Amino acid sequence: MASAKNSENPMLDYKLLQALATVIECGGFERAGDAMGLSQSAVSQRIKSLEVRLGQPVLIRHPELHPTPAGQRLLNHYQQVQLLERDLRTTLPTLEESAPRLRIAINADSLVTWWADAVGELCRTEGLLLDLVVEDQDVGLKRLRDGDVAACLCASPQPIAGARCIPLGEMAYHPLATSDYIACHFPHGPSADAFAQAPAIVFGPHDQLQHRFLAQYGYHGSFPYHLCPSSEGFVRLALAGMGYGMIPRMMQADALMAEGKLASIAPGESLSVPLYWHFWRHSGALLERLTHALAEVSLK
Repeated sequence: MASAKNSENPMLDYKLLQALATVIECGGFERAGDAMGLSQSAVSQRIKSLEVRLGQPVLIRHPELHPTPAGQRLLNHYQQVQLLERDLRTTLPTLEESAPRLRIAINADSLVTWWADAVGELCRTEGLLLDLVVEDQDVGLKRLRDGDVAACLCASPQPIAGARCIPLGEMAYHPLATSDYIACHFPHGPSADAFAQAPAIVFGPHDQLQHRFLAQYGYHGSFPYHLCPSSEGFVRLALAGMGYGMIPRMMQADALMAEGKLASIAPGESLSVPLYWHFWRHSGALLERLTHALAEVSLK
């Protein structure tokens, strides 16, 4: 009897998995319903059905919405199935076709510098749509581990179970500020006293670039800083003389220094941050082609 029942009710109903993925992606049931063309109660019912079938919760609703460990495993599986289905449609064109979409965690500096040039041609030729989630280099991997994204760019070289990791190179950062700011706060160059008093600009609460730069000078104390979670805004704060910040050399730092708009508080010094591309194994040819395109990028 049990076997007959299981054959009539497959273990995985992908409409239910789609609901789970959409709730996490949209950050709530109401917005997930809007995205799926369903009512909020219909989405909630699909999640309940999935939890009944699984025999355990897939979502933690309070204090903030996030998947349980079981929900994370289902999201990982769903991400990979979506990619494999896309490959199947290329060999069976009579299947219903929809534009492929990849959800990727990426650091803001890569997004505003080299990323578009690296993936633009592939997106055009493949009709690929990207859903980009901006995260600091050090925390993007959590998105992948949680099943929220299919791939991520981050600073960690350690792959997670079921995923591959390849190095893409390094991004160089320079500690830049206006000449007036430097004359005021660093008249004698970098020092512990200056670091303790001079306002810095930090991208977000998880951003460790500033701390790593200060550690190169043996300074591990506290320092005043502005929080600015925008790459463009970050540079504008520096240009306004509000602080010094770690600005990527590629397409930003070199040009700003050449134009005399910003200068280094420590001439000749920089910080190199490695970038690694993490993606699920067995996720299909499309992700492999994207990986190949990224592997051709020359970072410095």
